[in-house]
Amino acid sequence: MTNKPPITGEFPLTRMRRNRADDWSRRLISESRLSVDDLIWPMFVIEGENKSEPVSSMPGVERLSVDRLVAQAGEAEALGIPAIAIFPNTDAKLKTSDAKEAVNPDNLVCRAVRAIKEKHSGVGIICDVALDPYNSDGHDGLVRDGKILNDETVEVLCQQSIMQARAGCDIIAPSDMMDGRIKAIREALDGEGFQHVRIVSYAAKYASAFYGPFRDAVGSGGALKGDKKTYQMDSANTDEALREVAMDIREGADMVMVKPGMPYLDIIHRIKDTFAMPTLAFQVSGEYAMVQAASANGWLDHDAVMMESLMAFKRAGADAVLTYFAPKAARLLQNT
Repeated sequence: MTNKPPITGEFPLTRMRRNRADDWSRRLISESRLSVDDLIWPMFVIEGENKSEPVSSMPGVERLSVDRLVAQAGEAEALGIPAIAIFPNTDAKLKTSDAKEAVNPDNLVCRAVRAIKEKHSGVGIICDVALDPYNSDGHDGLVRDGKILNDETVEVLCQQSIMQARAGCDIIAPSDMMDGRIKAIREALDGEGFQHVRIVSYAAKYASAFYGPFRDAVGSGGALKGDKKTYQMDSANTDEALREVAMDIREGADMVMVKPGMPYLDIIHRIKDTFAMPTLAFQVSGEYAMVQAASANGWLDHDAVMMESLMAFKRAGADAVLTYFAPKAARLLQNT
């Protein structure tokens, strides 16, 4: 970016509306582009067969059994969506204080990854790395005496990452916000021969009130004891996000992510502008739910707001967006 002032003209010699007068000229000078290639589709998986469950706080989103998830991954591939992200709704009976189900090679996520790769090898698979879907405390890390353990958690995250890579995961996505986990996971993957597996770090993940519907979807909200403010970022901070990203890049992250999305467009812009690094945004469940609710009440034009919000991420500098709108947006983009 440059600090030089923009070149400006003077009315009536310069009329800004001239270039806006026709559809073809508006398209010709459009500064930001949104395509299907920019979309990542988050999906929720549950136990069972031929089973689906609506997520009440996310109208239009369902938890799917592995067989149905495979079919949905096929839909993503057919639409040209490059990648999907898988999140499990783990049976409460399997949630323990040591989150041991996270490192089970036959857990729900690993089975889903193997099944999808067998049928749809052309779609990339992103796996979340954190302990909250498996932890009886609902936290992203191990808990002892009410404190989130950093280094002990990182050891488990490394094991979890290796299990997911063995299942066929293409991108490991640590969302836990433990210090030092990117380097540890990179070294663990490389040590097991998974140099090709990428890491997208949730580098700037904020302690946000926008996650509520997601926690309903994965079943971690009711289990959560306390909050996540000792490891997720303060929403007031921006410089801290740059430090987090810088550390993760040095530790081996291939891509970085900002979460939530629209309330943090300034963070996306600063990160992209500072590091010129592949930068992702997560349009989280609360953002999705707000658009769905407002449009259901007739207060907003659903498709117009959806596409405008996705363009905002591109304008801010995001290279790709995790969004529950992915299939609908892809269809609209293919028809334009």
